[in-house]
Amino acid sequence: VQLVESGGGLVQAGGSLRLSCSAPGFTFDEHAIGWFRQAPGKECEGVACIRSGDGSPYYADSVKGRFTIALDNATNAVYLQMNMLKAEDTAVYNCAAGGLNCRDGSDFGSWGQGTQDTVSS
Repeated sequence: VQLVESGGGLVQAGGSLRLSCSAPGFTFDEHAIGWFRQAPGKECEGVACIRSGDGSPYYADSVKGRFTIALDNATNAVYLQMNMLKAEDTAVYNCAAGGLNCRDGSDFGSWGQGTQDTVSS
């Protein structure tokens, strides 16, 4: 499955960014689709993850209350709204699909190209 990301970029602390991921051909079934990030020198971290029909998306503790993931089944797209951004949110953000481990994405088989998001303090 090819994943195409858009959005993101450079923003000041306290600002907002919205990431979009188009997933044509991805079947929103029992597997999840979500966003992961990796900062320099750190491991890949699951940011937010969702499965079709699942009423409780996964969020990393560090983003709860600030980030919102949304799934559009009609267009096969997933979005990540990031509010109240902090400098520590700076990372490369990847959309990924087809797995179940939302904490680190280790079993996700499809990944987007990644987008650099930088939050200046």
